[in-house]
Amino acid sequence: MDRDKDVEILSKDTVYKGYFQVDRYRLRHRTFAGGWTDVMMREVFERGHAVVVLLYDPDRDKIALIEQFRPGAYAAGWHPWLIECVAGIIEEGEHPDDVARRETREEAGSDPTDMIHIGDYLVTAGGSSESCKLYCARVDSSSIAGTHGLAHEGEDIRVFVIDPAEALAMCRDGRINNAMAVLAIQWLALERDTLRSRWLGA
Repeated sequence: MDRDKDVEILSKDTVYKGYFQVDRYRLRHRTFAGGWTDVMMREVFERGHAVVVLLYDPDRDKIALIEQFRPGAYAAGWHPWLIECVAGIIEEGEHPDDVARRETREEAGSDPTDMIHIGDYLVTAGGSSESCKLYCARVDSSSIAGTHGLAHEGEDIRVFVIDPAEALAMCRDGRINNAMAVLAIQWLALERDTLRSRWLGA
């Protein structure tokens, strides 16, 4: 399938614009059998695009995670203080690498000494355009502690340091239950030896 040739946008209207934006599309697309679907109407949540940063200290073999209130979790009936990775929205004109470094400072009070780009993924493609760029940043975990965030953005973020094995156990038993953190921690479980060899020269 071709993104440009096999999708026909009949109309696109912004139906809500506040902290986030919702656009309504009337569209149709080619089917695998070769025809076209009926015209469908779909709302797309425009949240922007984000970076996610897993903070790893290869010298001490520790990772740093954050905990903060999430209204979406509250609305879903879940415990609303989630354990996550550092993350932030990419504003227009910003380079994702710069956003990753800025968010690490703002949310964890640390400056990465090295950083690798792990990959990109769509958060929930059925209803949102949001994508995430996933990074792993090398940090000094000995100085990471306390609460951080920007007060004018309503942020109250607790940062803490943990063993990778304990973080993986938290993914298994549900204490960590958001996709970005689970994805990053499982990546580290697979790539930890390679990453340590790269950063420590071991």
